[in-house]
Amino acid sequence: MLPTPQKYFLTAACAEGNTPLTAFDRALLAGKIGNLNLLRVSSILPPGARYCPEMVIPEGSLVPVAYGYIISETPGELISAAVGVGVALNSFGVIMEFAGRCPQTRARDQIQKMLVEAFAARKLELADIKIASVEHKVEKIGCALAAVPMWY
Repeated sequence: MLPTPQKYFLTAACAEGNTPLTAFDRALLAGKIGNLNLLRVSSILPPGARYCPEMVIPEGSLVPVAYGYIISETPGELISAAVGVGVALNSFGVIMEFAGRCPQTRARDQIQKMLVEAFAARKLELADIKIASVEHKVEKIGCALAAVPMWY
């Protein structure tokens, strides 16, 4: 059985690269998660998980992370990514991810709406929201990424 993560943080970053994969890799590095092995997970934050914005995860670790990203090869295009964590009192949380060809404000608004809808569907009261977002104007090949890494 896998352990349940006890801590999390939010990150959002953007970068350019010479290929889509190197743009993605550089965005991961800029977001302080580039030297980790990411295990993509869906959107539930474990009960009692603590927000730790300065958390350091050992390099090479297998890390559960919910993330959204977008890569564009269209110079001048505006791309954005955002993640949000909504937490209920004495319960679990919900993570939402968004990435698109839009300004950062639209990405943040979308996250807010999705969190409200997710909590309404679960009949839970939304006690707190944290959002991280980024926008990037593509020069050659750009990536915008937002993520919620979780740790033990």
